[in-house]
Amino acid sequence: MTLELTPIPCLADNYAWLWHDTATDTVVVVDVPEAAPVLKVLTERDWQLHHILITHHHADHIAGVEALAQATGAKVAGAAADAHRLPPLDHPVAPGDVLALGMETAQVLAADGHTLGHIAWYLPGAGLLFSGDSLMSWGCGRLFEGTPAQMFDTLTRLAALPPETRVCSGHEYTVSNGRFALALEPGNGRLHDRMDRVTALRLAGEPSLPVTLGEERATNPFLRSHDAALRAALGLPEGADPLAVFTEARARKDRF
Repeated sequence: MTLELTPIPCLADNYAWLWHDTATDTVVVVDVPEAAPVLKVLTERDWQLHHILITHHHADHIAGVEALAQATGAKVAGAAADAHRLPPLDHPVAPGDVLALGMETAQVLAADGHTLGHIAWYLPGAGLLFSGDSLMSWGCGRLFEGTPAQMFDTLTRLAALPPETRVCSGHEYTVSNGRFALALEPGNGRLHDRMDRVTALRLAGEPSLPVTLGEERATNPFLRSHDAALRAALGLPEGADPLAVFTEARARKDRF
């Protein structure tokens, strides 16, 4: 199975994630901040879009969905529980559902925290996770609607996926998220190594995504709530509950 994956920059710092299943010529996009950049790529590659997948209702992820669906005839899939805040859905889905997309299957995962009704799309065959604004590159989404406990649960479940899984999140926030991680642990060599690599990519005009889940487990403070070094960096006592560690880290990021 071969998927061609293309992150399409949109707005100031968003990505629409486009993939092409070469075996069946199936074309899918995850989140559409604006239609024009996606249509441009489709036209340049002479691809016919078949499906639009949505992670959550925020305008910078769905503003272009209806125009793109009208222009291409693509079918739209999103969370049934959040349908009242989404464009019209051809495929209302719930966590645990599986959507067949060409030779690939996309599993629907609950991803509450950033918003309620947020979902992630996981492609086990291709090893891809489209996490929207839940798990982000070197960070996690701000808690606009959910609780720290909900986001902690989401991140714990996503982190349990295979380490080679490539995380495709919704924004180019890696450098700013990395600055926060380094502010917490300025002596952590792995963080400096990652910042060097990410900075080089961005200076070359390349996206910092996707990133492996293994890299995130090693460097993302929001996936390291069990790590004694991070707990100490946050000034929390030995034995502090991992949820308390996550909650403190998220609160500090909000003020950073």
